[in-house]
Amino acid sequence: MAVWQTRTKKSMGQIAVIGTADPTAEEYEAAQTIGCLIAGNHETVICGGLSGVMAAACKGAQEQGGLTIGIVPDTGNGNEYLDVVIRTGLGHARNALVVQSSDAVIAIGGGYGTLSEIAIALKTKRPVFGIKTWEIEGVMKCTTPEDAVLMAVHAARLSPGYRTPRAGP
Repeated sequence: MAVWQTRTKKSMGQIAVIGTADPTAEEYEAAQTIGCLIAGNHETVICGGLSGVMAAACKGAQEQGGLTIGIVPDTGNGNEYLDVVIRTGLGHARNALVVQSSDAVIAIGGGYGTLSEIAIALKTKRPVFGIKTWEIEGVMKCTTPEDAVLMAVHAARLSPGYRTPRAGP
């Protein structure tokens, strides 16, 4: 059997997880749980590829055998839990790429970088689900990671960009 035929991951939707690089313990745990749940729903975690919330979400996704993509602001390797690293050299401008590459966005905590990603998501009509993040019109407030993922997965699957799984071998 060829290597490309052994692929078992069937992820097709891309859910961005955004948030602070310096999370509280509660934010880190929420992000890790969110990553696990996204992978458990056979969706891909996409993020800015660095530390904090981004690393926690990727760690959680990998624990469930999920796929993680990091769009990093520099030319480095990003966090240790990335399956795919997209090196941009764009600095904060890469925030637009993170959001534009997603079918839905989950924001956890965050500062001005997270705020910029939320603004881009709302401007480009991507659904945003937030846990203890900026309270802005258009951001759906969620109280648990489970609520955020349930709503994000549903929204992602309704997205025009969502791809259905390819036929297997």
